[in-house]
Amino acid sequence: MSDSLAPDHLLETRGVSQQTGAFVVACAFSRGGQTAAFALGDGTLRLAPRGAGAWRTVEAHDGGCLALAPDGLGESFLSGGDDGRLVRVGAAVEEIAGYGMKWVEQVASFASGKTVLSACAVGKMVHLFDGAGHELKTLEHPSTVTGLAFDAKGKRIAASHYNGASLWFVASKSDNPRRLEWNGSHTAITLSPDGDVVVTAMQENALHGWRLSDGQHMRMSGYPAKTKALGFTRSGKWLASSGAGALVLWPFFGGGPMGKAPQELAGGGEVLVSTLACHPEHEVVAAGFADGLVVLADVSSGRILPVCGPGRGPVSAIAWSGDGAQLAFGTESGFAALVDFSSR
Repeated sequence: MSDSLAPDHLLETRGVSQQTGAFVVACAFSRGGQTAAFALGDGTLRLAPRGAGAWRTVEAHDGGCLALAPDGLGESFLSGGDDGRLVRVGAAVEEIAGYGMKWVEQVASFASGKTVLSACAVGKMVHLFDGAGHELKTLEHPSTVTGLAFDAKGKRIAASHYNGASLWFVASKSDNPRRLEWNGSHTAITLSPDGDVVVTAMQENALHGWRLSDGQHMRMSGYPAKTKALGFTRSGKWLASSGAGALVLWPFFGGGPMGKAPQELAGGGEVLVSTLACHPEHEVVAAGFADGLVVLADVSSGRILPVCGPGRGPVSAIAWSGDGAQLAFGTESGFAALVDFSSR
């Protein structure tokens, strides 16, 4: 990677963008990889085709979009809103479930082989669906679910909530979760690629982890602000996190993270990393900052590649395509962009 490029060089030479006029809540790529979606605070989705085709605006919610995930198959998406609806958005908008006045605040999905699953969180409840959108079961938690994630094999689903997290086996008939307890408010969740580590972000500017194989607790602190985004790199060796003036990477090898200092990349100033996305194939992390800057950080070499310069509002959403060739990102001011990294 080279850090000699002008901040907007890749955006101008390899990107397409649009000013949407509304807060970009989330972005995602379809499973088929030919479409990117930007979920907006005005209740619409912007669907952008791979390449230079026209973007399409879809009215998804009567209110704001709150969560977004790729649908299990094809080019459609799952969107949750403050109108209490979980919808599938593709060629048309199809309601999968409605929950009245309760917000659909979390959405997750999984697809591999014949296994296609999706889930949404509504208050204390997580509703689990098959690929056709039929509800399989409802999982109750002790408090409002704040984060939702499937493991890498789609066998388990994890939810963060007050005083810890819950880990459920999707196919279990007993529906007795493994409770991961730690006092405090847990606000986001991720699982390691091998499924042995669960990490949550906490209200008090810290992360907490559990190693499932031996029950060990892991405490990662020292952040100047709350961590809103976290994720493991492809190898599972590093946990990337926002909430500081640099991209903070905790080592999950060689006995870490306990007793090990994190690596810090792509920062050093007072502007905070606001969101991030780990590359699906390489030890690379895309990081968005509160001033609008977007960069790629190569974890192995420490090199930084600018993607988009500051000045377009805090970066609020970022995502890689499944093949790692395209990056989507959006900001609080409504700027949305796609950058193509494929060979030319």
